[in-house]
Amino acid sequence: MSFEDFDTAPVFAISVVAQLTGMHPQTLRQYDRVGLVTPQRTSGGGRRYSARDVDRLREIQRLSAEGVGLTGVRRILDLERVSDDLSSRIRDLESELEAARHLIAQLQRHSSPGSEIAVRDSATVVVWRHPAQPKQ
Repeated sequence: MSFEDFDTAPVFAISVVAQLTGMHPQTLRQYDRVGLVTPQRTSGGGRRYSARDVDRLREIQRLSAEGVGLTGVRRILDLERVSDDLSSRIRDLESELEAARHLIAQLQRHSSPGSEIAVRDSATVVVWRHPAQPKQ
């Protein structure tokens, strides 16, 4: 297992997570039943929580302490996930845009005067040259 995989590795039994979070094991089972946290299962059916699951449980605990009901907690967590996904997509698109800008700059340095360059998508660049103007 790599260091990056530690956050998602199912390593904690329910009794350990109960101690880490200060929650009763029955509360943890209820959160699993309603889908707030979905720990992985052992071959015998025992729950195994990851460090990320423990963080999520602490967030649920914080929101609950602020008076947010379980339906609200679920909605907040779902919106945070969507926000994280969108932020990641924005970073990806910004990276693609920067690569396209770099490619256009390279093409402009190596193209002849009067050329037009258009980018259709992140994988297609079109160079179009104006036909020679007839002499008058």
